[in-house]
Amino acid sequence: MYADDLLGHRRQKDQFFKTSPHSPLTQEQQDAFQGLPYFPPDESYLLTVDAERLDGGAIAIETTRGEVRQYRRYARFTVNAPDADGEHMPIALTIYETQHGFFLPFTDSADGVYSGGRYLEPDLIDETPDRARFSVDFNMAYSPFCAFSDGWSCPIVPGENRLSVPIRAGERYLEAY
Repeated sequence: MYADDLLGHRRQKDQFFKTSPHSPLTQEQQDAFQGLPYFPPDESYLLTVDAERLDGGAIAIETTRGEVRQYRRYARFTVNAPDADGEHMPIALTIYETQHGFFLPFTDSADGVYSGGRYLEPDLIDETPDRARFSVDFNMAYSPFCAFSDGWSCPIVPGENRLSVPIRAGERYLEAY
């Protein structure tokens, strides 16, 4: 069921990229588009995380076009992830709050992913003044639109979310664009 839902979401995204006037692809790219590459669905990357609430202070994050956007540091969580040798090691990631919801940008060392990073929108499950629980599904990780076209301005992943381990889930990078 989970894999079927995820594959359905991916088909919808591919259809959007292929046919929508709001696609990040040019018309020529859309005409040649055959679909985005993805890692296979892996439920071990669907996590419920217990995160420490942060002070909520603002952080300025530069974009790929030199603009500066303000985000709120909302929560930070730690999970174990396999490194390149398959050994598990703790990784910590910060979740930011935006006017549109929660935002989790990250870079990792998986082969075939966009070097500028990938993004997630984690779902808040519940919270207290000190803690917050989120659903974080790395199978939903996606490349920002600026990976496909220079016309987009995308947040650059802050240093605190740059990982040295591979996250072999979600969208891979379509290097043809």
